[in-house]
Amino acid sequence: MFKKVDHIGVAVSGLEEAIDFYTKMLGKPPEHIEEVADQKVRAAFFAVGETNLELLFPTSPESPIAKHLEKRGPGIHHICLEVRDIDARLAELKAKGVKLVDEVPRLGAHGKRIAFVHPKSTGGVLVELSEPVGDASHS
Repeated sequence: MFKKVDHIGVAVSGLEEAIDFYTKMLGKPPEHIEEVADQKVRAAFFAVGETNLELLFPTSPESPIAKHLEKRGPGIHHICLEVRDIDARLAELKAKGVKLVDEVPRLGAHGKRIAFVHPKSTGGVLVELSEPVGDASHS
């Protein structure tokens, strides 16, 4: 069902400053930077062992990250768990009464299919489910 912690998403108020800091701290630049239009963010990814640190900066005031920064300031935004067959995982969670932000997966960074589980069901933590490209049972 769940394979690993894929990444930890961190909302930042300045992407270049955050990239500079984490480059100094980790001793290497980000492995990947991309804009995720659907989520209205620019994301920079740093590999840290078996997982990634995802720095998130809003590209629009309507971005969920812009709203997070307004409400809570910079810091951890979500934890992402890699799954096999995201459609089956979402159906299973919904059947168990888990509140979902997304009942249908959408396109995320790296072309992955993603969906979010509502913090009301997780004890206050926004959880993202992520299915790697080519890992779906329906592909």
